[in-house]
Amino acid sequence: MPNKIATREAYGKTLVELGAENEKIVVFDADLSKSTKTAGFKKAYPERFMDMGIAEANMMAAAAGISTCDKIPFVSTFAMFATGRAFEQVRNSICYPNLNVKICATHAGITVGEDGASHQSIEDVSLMRSIPNMTVICPSDAVETEAAVKAAAEMKGPCYIRLGRSKVSVINDNEDYKFEIGKAVRLREGKDAAIIATGIMVDAALEAYNTLAEEGIKVSVLNIHTIKPIDKEAIVKVARQAGVVITAEEHSIIGGLGSAVCEVLSENLPTPVIRVGVKDTFGESGKPEELLKAYGLTGDHIVKAVKKGLTLK
Repeated sequence: MPNKIATREAYGKTLVELGAENEKIVVFDADLSKSTKTAGFKKAYPERFMDMGIAEANMMAAAAGISTCDKIPFVSTFAMFATGRAFEQVRNSICYPNLNVKICATHAGITVGEDGASHQSIEDVSLMRSIPNMTVICPSDAVETEAAVKAAAEMKGPCYIRLGRSKVSVINDNEDYKFEIGKAVRLREGKDAAIIATGIMVDAALEAYNTLAEEGIKVSVLNIHTIKPIDKEAIVKVARQAGVVITAEEHSIIGGLGSAVCEVLSENLPTPVIRVGVKDTFGESGKPEELLKAYGLTGDHIVKAVKKGLTLK
C-alpha cells in the first residue's frame, strides 16, 4: 500500500519550515487552525499568527492590508468559506490591487465526506480562476503540496492553493520531484488517449493507466497541478498525439480543469474531450471513498471514459 498523507497535513508542516526561513511570513486563520493545520505555525511563531475568528471576509481584507507592509500572508480556512463567503474581498481587496496574499484553503471537494453538501466546495477552482491576477494550484499529493507552498511563497501576487481533508496516496518522489508553477508534469506516455488530471484524481488516473495497459491500451497521463496559468503547450501536445482527451477532477465539470482544457483545445486544436468530475450536482454526506464511487470519480470511471473516447477518434 502506498503511503497516505493529507495535503492539509503537508501544508501545515511546510508552513512551519517556511516560518523558520522567512520572518516575513505571517499566517491568518478563521477559527479552524486545528483543521487547516496552521496550528503548528501558531505554536512555533505565535507573534506571527492571527486568529480572526469566524469572519472570513474581514480576514481576507486584513491579509491584503498586511501584505502592503512587506509581509507574506498565508490565509487559511475551508475552501467553501475562502472562495464563497469571502469572494468579494478576494476579488476586490486582494486580486484587483494584485497583492501578495496566499490563500491556502483546505477541505475542498466531496472528500470532505460526512460534512455534506454545504461544506463540499466543488466550485472553488471555477471561482478563483475567473479572477484576474489569481494563480490557481491544485496539488496531487503531499510532496507536490510542499513544493507548491514553497513556490507560492517565492512568487509575487495572489495565489489560491486547493487542499483536502482526507489522506491521499503519495505518488511523487520527494527527492526527484521538480515543481514549476504553470508547467504540467507528464507522468505516463501513450498515444491511444490522453488523461489530463488534477489534485487527487491524478492518483486515479495512474490507476486507470495500469488497468488500460493490461488491456493493451496505452494512454498518456498529464498532471495539471497549476490550473491557472494553465500549460497550453503541454495540453495541445498530448491532444495532438492521442486524438482524444479525458479530464479528471474532484470538482464540478463546469468551470474547473475540464472547462479549462476545453477552452485551450477549442482555440488551438479542436479535440474530443470527455470530462470526469462532479456532474452539475451537489454532494451529500458519506465516507470519502463511497462518495468518489457514487459521483464517478475513480480509476474505473476514467477507464470507462477512455474507452468511450476511443470510439470518438
